[in-house]
Amino acid sequence: MYNTMIRGSAQSQNPSNAIVLYTQMENRCIKPDNFTFPFVLKASTKLSWLNMGFGIHGRVVKYGFELNKFVRNALIYFHANCGDLKVANTLFDESEKRDVVPWSALTAGYARRGELSVARKLFDEMPFKDLVSWNVMITGYVKRREMESARRLFDEVPKRDAVTWNAMISGYVLCGLHEKALEMFEEMRSEGELPDEVTLLSLLSACADIGDLEVGKKIHCSVLEVNSGDLSVLIGNALIDMYAKCGSIERALKVFCGMRDKDVSTWNSVIGGLAFHGHGEESINLFEEMQRSKVRPDEISFVGVLVACSHAGNVEVGRRYFKLMREIYKIVPNIRHYGCMVDMLGRAGLLYEAFEFIDMMEIEPNAIIWRTLLGACKIHGNVECGRRASERLLKMRRDLQSEDYVLLSNMYASRGEWEGFEKMRRWMDDSGVRKEAGCSLIEANNQALMHFLFESKSMLNSRKQVS
Repeated sequence: MYNTMIRGSAQSQNPSNAIVLYTQMENRCIKPDNFTFPFVLKASTKLSWLNMGFGIHGRVVKYGFELNKFVRNALIYFHANCGDLKVANTLFDESEKRDVVPWSALTAGYARRGELSVARKLFDEMPFKDLVSWNVMITGYVKRREMESARRLFDEVPKRDAVTWNAMISGYVLCGLHEKALEMFEEMRSEGELPDEVTLLSLLSACADIGDLEVGKKIHCSVLEVNSGDLSVLIGNALIDMYAKCGSIERALKVFCGMRDKDVSTWNSVIGGLAFHGHGEESINLFEEMQRSKVRPDEISFVGVLVACSHAGNVEVGRRYFKLMREIYKIVPNIRHYGCMVDMLGRAGLLYEAFEFIDMMEIEPNAIIWRTLLGACKIHGNVECGRRASERLLKMRRDLQSEDYVLLSNMYASRGEWEGFEKMRRWMDDSGVRKEAGCSLIEANNQALMHFLFESKSMLNSRKQVS
């Protein structure tokens, strides 16, 4: 009875229950047998409880089960993954070499610890390779971003499963090769392998990164095929994030409203999506609803709602939320929160208040803060504040980017201060900074036409244009 419960607990989401049951079993003087230890060791490996695993190894020796094939394989698996690799090697050398399990366990241990060359040597020497071994090696190469090596092994696998496909798809997404990830998905479907939640999460991430709404909608259809009932929180969040990043906030809201279970990330995705797409009031209303739903906002929630207040021009509400974040939710503001507040005050033309706010910041303002304020000064035509912001930005010259020099030089040019304008241009030349040529991409009949707009190199022409 204990063995049955220990086995079930070890395979569950709470493997620590297996350890509790084993301890209870020992305290009641019920002697464990060879069926007990493999699952207790499996639980210890899942939890990475080293001391517990070493203790169980001692109990195995005490009860004389070290020579049992299944117990030994479990010991190799534990020591290879989180215990002592030397012990794993010793047990492996004493094991039955025709058994694929110890080979797979040791190979997996070396691969997961980053010793891929040793893992590959073991893999090549294996008398018989099971699918677990293939997947372990492919995943090892994927983690090292060696996608060509992973693909070569993938092509050699006699029979693939969802894990094999997922390793390759997630690897391509990890390396930013989103098109290849989508091609791999099409290949997966053509071979009759059904995607699982892991597959769909990787693909939705790829669609979000490249902003491909049409492919994203196709992936959504695949999600509905796999999940006939309610969406899981993970998949729902990924769909919301994808639709928001692809510019379809209406579809993101539809997914949000259709989810039965929501976590803080669900709310954050929609609040942020609405805010960044210019729906400031709707984002603020949703944040209020989030609080009424007893979901505790985190630091990302406040970034989203502060952006919403900035875009909606709702300064009073923004101030209230910033205070709420600190005093009620005890969230220490980071540079993003401060940046949102400076942007909000700058957009509203409250430039002097923005300067006071920066002076009162509890962390050092970075170049982005001053760049934001300088941009607001230029928009509102406040020369005095622009001069102050530019001076503070110039003190951070190491962090300046080409656009900062251009913005500063344009500020001088707009005021007719050609000496300052020329000074900035000389600094650009001395620092080796070159303004990137502007470009626009136009798609027509599936053909991309690139138009380059080159900045005039003549300072005289620049002056004439400003005049």
